[in-house]
Amino acid sequence: MIRYIAGRILQAIPVLLILITVTFFMLRFVPGGPFTTEKAMSPEVLRNLEAHYGMDKPLFEQYTSYMGNLIFHGDFGPSFKYSNRTVNEIIADKLPVSLELGALSLAVALLFGLSLGIIASLKPNTWLDYIPSSISMVGICLPTFVLGPLLVLFCSIKMGWFNASGWYEPIDRVLPALTLGGFYAAYIARLTRGGMREILSQDFIRTARAKGASEIRIVLKHALKGGLLPVVSFLGPAVAGIISGSFVIETIFQVPGLGREFVNSAFNRDYTLVLGTVILYATLIIVFNLLVDVLQVWLNPKLKFE
Repeated sequence: MIRYIAGRILQAIPVLLILITVTFFMLRFVPGGPFTTEKAMSPEVLRNLEAHYGMDKPLFEQYTSYMGNLIFHGDFGPSFKYSNRTVNEIIADKLPVSLELGALSLAVALLFGLSLGIIASLKPNTWLDYIPSSISMVGICLPTFVLGPLLVLFCSIKMGWFNASGWYEPIDRVLPALTLGGFYAAYIARLTRGGMREILSQDFIRTARAKGASEIRIVLKHALKGGLLPVVSFLGPAVAGIISGSFVIETIFQVPGLGREFVNSAFNRDYTLVLGTVILYATLIIVFNLLVDVLQVWLNPKLKFE
């Protein structure tokens, strides 16, 4: 397993380098710049700003300088829009909020998705199957940028149960987590139902029932581990989607996380902050996909680390 993990890390290094390089040069070729404002700036002030941030140097020299600071010092550089703040400081300040939102959303997705899927698999072609399946289909058809405003309209504006936006009290976590997690709960429910139905139709399940095993024991001990394999395979892309989906959710609900900061940095042409968040999110996606692969082998011993 150690060799497998080391190999995956070695494969990830060139992927990250290519991603950083492509993002770096694409940002430089986009029209405008971090110092472009509605009010015209004097050429002297513009030259001083470019000299201060090293943007007066040749493009390739800027690239090598950035990569050197990143590789040898872990320094993402200063923010072009937040004076006297580095990208490292901004990420350290905003990342915990995004991680909290992501963890809550994943918990919502797993809780509702697994529950609905297991219930539907136990009573196929009955109302206990039709209702969870219908709920799942509705969840799949509603993207987060539609579900979020609908929840705000009903739960906040009409019923007054929650704040429409903000991240001040624990209750403010409910709507963003439901919006982001609910979309993936629908997919998890369908995958769980399919995986559980396949396992529950196996001969060893019929043998366990013939021996008098209770339905709860059959589900938890015999069927659940194999039935969750499709869900585990989906968790890699799901976690990646939850991470990237936080951009939309944090903007809708005004959550002070890194995803919202990334959106603002893209509009502001804050090159270093865009690069820092891209690198961080890419690293998180690689790590979570690796964890999912390891979990798959643990759930299914027939798979091997290759």
